[in-house]
Amino acid sequence: MLTEMPADTLLLDFDGLICDTERAAHRSWEILYDRHGLVFPDEVWNAMAGRASGEAYAAQDLAGRLGRALSAAELAERRAEKARLAAAEPLRPGVARLLESAARRDIRCAVVSSSDRHWVLGHLERLTVRARFTEVVTGEQVEARKPAPDLYLRALGLLGAGPETSLAVEDSAVGVAAAKAAGLRCVAVPGSRGTRPAVAAADLVLDSLEQLDVPRNTAKVASA
Repeated sequence: MLTEMPADTLLLDFDGLICDTERAAHRSWEILYDRHGLVFPDEVWNAMAGRASGEAYAAQDLAGRLGRALSAAELAERRAEKARLAAAEPLRPGVARLLESAARRDIRCAVVSSSDRHWVLGHLERLTVRARFTEVVTGEQVEARKPAPDLYLRALGLLGAGPETSLAVEDSAVGVAAAKAAGLRCVAVPGSRGTRPAVAAADLVLDSLEQLDVPRNTAKVASA
């Protein structure tokens, strides 16, 4: 059964939502911790998920357990492992249908991600969906990344869209906080490493994008 959330602009997170690169990120940290005979703690992942500062947070935790800083080579190897694993990740279920439906209904779509531009664009091209997005807004374009609202506010400005007729779709608590701070309605679809309670602040929480339908918003917004 589909749940309808009308909008004329659709703003989508990337990591964990369009593509489950979060699974690759989590696994890369599991591998690094395991090399030192340690288990990657769930509480560390939960604290870092969705944050641009996530790598520094996990690196600091592991360094504290080892009693020494991680080397540049160790961190580079972890990033390479993440990239290798992420390159095998497909679109998450429901993404292609949602984008095709938006195109038919003349609903503009944008990616709004705290990740770096080369990472997001590279995967959008690999997944052959770059052309579906009018704008791709990434972390380097703003002063403060999620959970600050800056990325969403920039996307709305570039699109000339208002928050009242736009819809954000996120997979993490950090992303939901950013969307709500920008005055947006937000649907949350937790990724493979996420939970429903973590995104309870969203207006709607679904198990899959396959459950979401976004008809074009035909309501008139009252002027002040």
